Amino acid sequence: MKKIASVIFFFCAVFVSSFAQNSSVVNAYIEQYKDIAISEELRTGVPAAITLAQGIVESYAGQSDFVKASNNHFGIKCKNEWSGDVVYHDDDVKNECFRSYHSAEESYKDHSDFLSSRPKYASLFDLDPADYEGWAKGLKKAGYATNPVYAQSLIKTITDYNLQEYTLFALQQEEKNNMPMLAKNKNIPGSLKQSGNDIINEAVVHVDDGATVQKKEINHYPETEFTINETRVVYLQEGSSLFAAASKYHISYKKLLKFNELDNTDLLTKNKLIFLEKKPKRGARDFHIVNDDETIEAISQQEGVQLESLLAYNNISKGTQLAAGNKIYLRPLDSNKQSIFKR
Repeated sequence: MKKIASVIFFFCAVFVSSFAQNSSVVNAYIEQYKDIAISEELRTGVPAAITLAQGIVESYAGQSDFVKASNNHFGIKCKNEWSGDVVYHDDDVKNECFRSYHSAEESYKDHSDFLSSRPKYASLFDLDPADYEGWAKGLKKAGYATNPVYAQSLIKTITDYNLQEYTLFALQQEEKNNMPMLAKNKNIPGSLKQSGNDIINEAVVHVDDGATVQKKEINHYPETEFTINETRVVYLQEGSSLFAAASKYHISYKKLLKFNELDNTDLLTKNKLIFLEKKPKRGARDFHIVNDDETIEAISQQEGVQLESLLAYNNISKGTQLAAGNKIYLRPLDSNKQSIFKR
């Protein structure tokens, strides 16, 4: 049995390596299907990063003969309730029945419905959508795939191709639009709740037709010291004193200002990440996808990268208005990439 598992692990490693050698194919797949994955997260709560990673792994980034014949990007088998088209393919046993779709979009939607409607995956929706490791391990535990390193394959694909950006983009869109998906997410039922690293603040707001809705702001940060890009940081609430923070964490007030590119100030006028060490010049990932009304200063804090470096990598100046959906590079551009901005 150990020998068999080693052989399976070897072939999985070769498979992942082949992705690394054909990153242009994977990037093209992501570009083609990222919008569908984001819309499915908004509709059902299945994280976009997980959806894209599963699509990449299950379909060999859309290159397998099986997906070309069936538009089945997620390897979903027929099951008793399926009444649509089918194809037959050798998998765990010979000539198994798999679902067939008219388009990739149908496959993506059925994948979301498949996960959100089956009891064995219900516990996944108790997780934070941003917890891609928990989702990946939960899918394997629930029996989505028999490959013993399936969870590791998903996690590596997400980190290698920065897929978490698409999950976070969808989460911020939900927040902006009063979070229409939250009622479906069991993680957020209360008026004030802390779940894992999330602090959820609820406020009553009114819309034009007189209805009352709940608008929730999610901060995906712990209440205690943690790290971003391997750098110590704390998340301070509006009204917090920087003098007090400097004293508490045993650093000088001037250094605290310098680490966070701040002018002389004490009380914060809004919630803010405050770094306790000098931020690195390079990010932990290649790029950041801009969200609505996001500034380069906010991205510098969120990604833990020095503001001066971000300005240089993207050939922009402080105060440049960023367009939602564009990329901000967190590392030096190579010769094949160009900034999304022009002077």
